Amino acid sequence: MGIATINPATGATIKTFEPLSGESIEAKLALAQQVFEPYRRTTMSQRAQWLNQAAEILEKDKVSFGKLMTTEMGKTIKGAIAEVQKCALVCRYYAEHAAEFLADVPAATDASQSFVRYQPLGVILAVMPWNFPFWQVFRFAAPALMAGNVGLLKHASNVPQCALAIEEIIQQAGFPEGVFQTLLIGADQVAGIINDERVKAATLTGSEAAGASLAAAAGKQMKKTVLELGGSDPYIVLESADLEAAVATGVTARMLNNGQSCIAAKRFILLEGIADEFERRLVERFQNLKIGDPMEEEIDVGPLATPGILADLAQQVQACVDQGAKVLTGGKPLVNLPGNFYPPTILTDFPVGTPADTEEFFGPVALLFRVSNLDAAIELANNTPFGLGASAWTTDEEEKQRLINELEAGAVFINGLVKSDPRLPFGGIKRSGYGRELAIQGIQEFVNIKTVWIR
Repeated sequence: MGIATINPATGATIKTFEPLSGESIEAKLALAQQVFEPYRRTTMSQRAQWLNQAAEILEKDKVSFGKLMTTEMGKTIKGAIAEVQKCALVCRYYAEHAAEFLADVPAATDASQSFVRYQPLGVILAVMPWNFPFWQVFRFAAPALMAGNVGLLKHASNVPQCALAIEEIIQQAGFPEGVFQTLLIGADQVAGIINDERVKAATLTGSEAAGASLAAAAGKQMKKTVLELGGSDPYIVLESADLEAAVATGVTARMLNNGQSCIAAKRFILLEGIADEFERRLVERFQNLKIGDPMEEEIDVGPLATPGILADLAQQVQACVDQGAKVLTGGKPLVNLPGNFYPPTILTDFPVGTPADTEEFFGPVALLFRVSNLDAAIELANNTPFGLGASAWTTDEEEKQRLINELEAGAVFINGLVKSDPRLPFGGIKRSGYGRELAIQGIQEFVNIKTVWIR
């Protein structure tokens, strides 16, 4: 796939870009390495000032940045503007807390003095996805830059203007030239950058295959990676749940970003006692969602980001149906609209062996399962190669504790939708990746945790 802005609501190609030449990549790597030494010696307060300025730029131009996201990858304009605001939030969070998170930590030993000091690693490569084209980048950039690292961004090839805009925001905020650079390159150019000795570590948010490829390349060079990959998150509703709240939140949890979110609720696991009523209400709400041009304020569901994503989702749904699954609503691409539109869809009654058992459905498709008790709900929730997030609904204290302790996921949300929050670590287990972003854990991923012992 070339590097281009292609409006997913219309299919129109708006702008194309040539990948960087080898000489241009070398110049950017050289600049990143050159700026690291003086940048790491800047004060925390100076970095915080620059990062707060980035937050101000984001908030001031949130509508134009939101429109850029919507144009490139199709999220609703209201969702895009909210994403820009969240980026400002994470900038301010690390501007305020980084000094505390990276302060020396004393330890009582046989030394006269001993402590842990956190120091930056150097040039960090970030390989980022298209689905949250600003948020995914800023949740890496804010802590990495505050820690004194410098960043190189290889963004998804369908959001090049977002990638360039982010570099411009960071430069306008006052950070020295070269501290954060966008690389307009193809996926086949990533391994060469990982192999370069000036690059010290890498982070990737994206598909399982992309994560495995990056981790393999980095592993050969003994370089650290953080991976946030796919998910097939369970959404468990028990009989004591507030059903109306569970249904309403379930719609948001599945439809966020037109269904294209790694932490979206994908597998709805319902106790038999409430399953019929939950299903009835969910179908009604799905059928009332407004589909169309994501630039219009009243639209709930826009297009999928690319024709390939649409084709893959349609194939997964059809495979389930062909094997005996039941369609409650939706189930076919919307051929009457230009662009990559798929309707809100609900499937149920899956026989064993369909894609619903093991695959991630990256679009507005909810998979409904019925179970007889809590044991069966937990077993089904964990019966997946992924382990990113899980949402569960109950008012019973014993059930809450069992869900918290027994669900295999990087995050468990009780009576709420799974979301990322700068104040909490974010990441997964199993094939959903490793390492953490956000909170204190996120800023400490890409630092040298140095032991100091003095007699």
